[in-house]
Amino acid sequence: MAHDRAGAEIVYGAEECHRHSIDLLEELGFPKGVLPLKDLVECGRVRNTGFVWMKQKAPYEHYFEKTNTRVSYATEVTAYIEKCKMKKMTGVKSKQMLMWVPIVEMSMEDEKSSKIYFKTPVGIGKSFPVTAFMTDEENEKYLDQQSK
Repeated sequence: MAHDRAGAEIVYGAEECHRHSIDLLEELGFPKGVLPLKDLVECGRVRNTGFVWMKQKAPYEHYFEKTNTRVSYATEVTAYIEKCKMKKMTGVKSKQMLMWVPIVEMSMEDEKSSKIYFKTPVGIGKSFPVTAFMTDEENEKYLDQQSK
């Protein structure tokens, strides 16, 4: 694990980490609400490999009303990133039926995509409207752009 983090840019503290994670999601083209982590204490990124991690004080469960989905985030969430994609994710599980299923990838076709696709380790996935993970502000902007 340590070799994954060689040469990393690391930020500490709730405010810095929150800003870092929002900037990262925007850079990748994802809506800001797709990774609603709480009480972040450390965030890191290795630019030449695309490896990122986010550590929070404690595991956290979030209920996404618009998708009727409960998602669990471990104390540490990791992924390899590229434009419109987070792959080899760890620390994220979604409750499907009565089971917790790991989410290993989330992706969009491009920044203008209306859907986000979430994939499990066995390759099965589910897509949801991108608007389900947007902040109110993003949603308004998105709807404005769609009506033009």
